[in-house]
Amino acid sequence: MTHLLVVPFERPYLTRALVELLLLGGLAAVVGVFVLLRRLAFLTDALTHTAFPGVVVGFLIGGQSGIFPGALVVACVAAGLFTLLAATRRVAEDSALAILLTGFFAIGVVLVSRRSSYTADLTAFLFGRVLTVRTSDIVATAVVAGIVLAILAALRKELLLVAFDPESARAAGYRVAALDLALNLAIALVVVAAVRAVGTVLVIALIVVPAAAARLLSDRIIVITVVAAALGMASGWLGLLVSYQVSVDHGIRLATGATVVLVLVAAYLLALAVSLVRSVRLRRRHTASADEATATVAPPPVAEIGVGPR
Repeated sequence: MTHLLVVPFERPYLTRALVELLLLGGLAAVVGVFVLLRRLAFLTDALTHTAFPGVVVGFLIGGQSGIFPGALVVACVAAGLFTLLAATRRVAEDSALAILLTGFFAIGVVLVSRRSSYTADLTAFLFGRVLTVRTSDIVATAVVAGIVLAILAALRKELLLVAFDPESARAAGYRVAALDLALNLAIALVVVAAVRAVGTVLVIALIVVPAAAARLLSDRIIVITVVAAALGMASGWLGLLVSYQVSVDHGIRLATGATVVLVLVAAYLLALAVSLVRSVRLRRRHTASADEATATVAPPPVAEIGVGPR
């Protein structure tokens, strides 16, 4: 068993892929907790698509080394535009997201369609190539992780207040728009960090699914955060292992990024099953307690009705 779990990762390219997936799994899951609390899953999906033209332009200008800076610039611009549009309240948030998503993504598709290797490039940009991750990509991901975690740690209380009661936060003098921008930029940075490994499509699963699964298992923020990070990292490791073993031992090619996502979905379904079982047990326990309480209460005395002499 140890041979099966450890030996495959002795290969340098698998070691780099594993380190990248562990970093991304933990980072994306932590950010995903705030995404879940703020109900920003659609925003995350929009940012993954709006970063796409930056990926293409960066690749066209600088090759593989240009993907990260290109995606970074465009994703940050998109995060700022969305925050600005949402703050004006003249455009509904879902409308602003739809405009950004479709517009930016269409630009990326038009640009990549001009290349002769259109199909191969489009597949790589959308679904990533985690097995070709380089050491420089891991370093960039680690730097992004440090920046994002520092932002979340510094603004944790304010972000939680805005998530649970934005009106109270606004009344207390907090700049809600600035906090929204900080969170949107954090999400954009995670998207950019994950583009090289899992592409612009699958990154939303890394952000949303671990947090959603952890939320089914606990109501405490700290527990949700720890469980989500553990699930994200474990799913990255297991997905990489499964895709490698199936490809080598059985000759069936499995896309690593998609396999990781399937493992995440399986973890969510397992958490859902555990949550349902726990709910049924709690319901039965409450019903049994109520029945016992009813049985122990003595019935009120019944007044005797007698017929005596008048």
